[in-house]
Amino acid sequence: MITLKDIRDAAKRVAPYTHRTPVMISHQLNRMFNAEICFKCENFQKIGAFKIRGATNAVMSLSVEEAAKGVATHSSGNHAQAVSLAARNRGITAHIVMPSNAKAVKLAAVKGYGGEVTLCAPTLAAREATLEKILEKTGAHMIHPYNDWRIIAGQATCALEILDDGVRPDIIVTPVGGGGLMSGTALATHYIHPGTKVIAAEPEKADDAHRSFTSGKLQPSVDPQTVCDGLLTSLGNNTFSVMMKHVSAVLTVSEDNIIAAMRLIWERLKIVVEPSAAVTLAAVMQYPDRFQDQSVALILTGGNVDLADLPW
Repeated sequence: MITLKDIRDAAKRVAPYTHRTPVMISHQLNRMFNAEICFKCENFQKIGAFKIRGATNAVMSLSVEEAAKGVATHSSGNHAQAVSLAARNRGITAHIVMPSNAKAVKLAAVKGYGGEVTLCAPTLAAREATLEKILEKTGAHMIHPYNDWRIIAGQATCALEILDDGVRPDIIVTPVGGGGLMSGTALATHYIHPGTKVIAAEPEKADDAHRSFTSGKLQPSVDPQTVCDGLLTSLGNNTFSVMMKHVSAVLTVSEDNIIAAMRLIWERLKIVVEPSAAVTLAAVMQYPDRFQDQSVALILTGGNVDLADLPW
């Protein structure tokens, strides 16, 4: 696994290309949930999501020879944007495989950052098969969306900022899809302040992490049907191994609570977040006894929303 030095090296590597995002609080939400809640606002990050951290660390870590033929990945949106921008910052080509049901706002953003997009059927098998063909054709270097230690080290810089700012919460809650942010958060927290519990949150209708956590065996995501388009992918072996060692719980949340939490953040914090980001507050809403009288840091992972297709 990556070390604290790897995470701090990643922080230095990504700093010129990313924002140090703010932490916000709402006294009204604190009273509502009887907890001290702070929000790490990665919706204010470059490309509108935390993914730029991992993508930048991975792309900027490549040798000249590795980078020469560009990079390639598959993603439903935020990682695709992040790799496209990171590649543009390095001056190389990004080949991006996206599912045909990707949000229009995310597809447009990927193209805007210079990514060369190939659409495929909206299944993990189709994404991987299409990517494999592109890798064979171009010789590009693959940047996995989450199951890559360089990605995990980059995503860990989000929690590193929380802890380096002196925030010492009882609990940090992070969304989990493929698990890159979850793993990075768990490792950074373990190294710096092991007394803080890391809890992962995911939709009930995309519950592979919860099933994997409770069974102790890696379980695939099977036909996920959720408003959280950023949380559709399955865990990888690396992210699963970190979860089993350093994550305290995986909580599943309903679609209704995800949408209600998203709307509450918009209304009370006056900021735009996407559904995948709202699962952290949805976990507080659905399991209030776990968080009552606790200090809690919620990671708001992104704000890339199709305003023509809001879920309420």
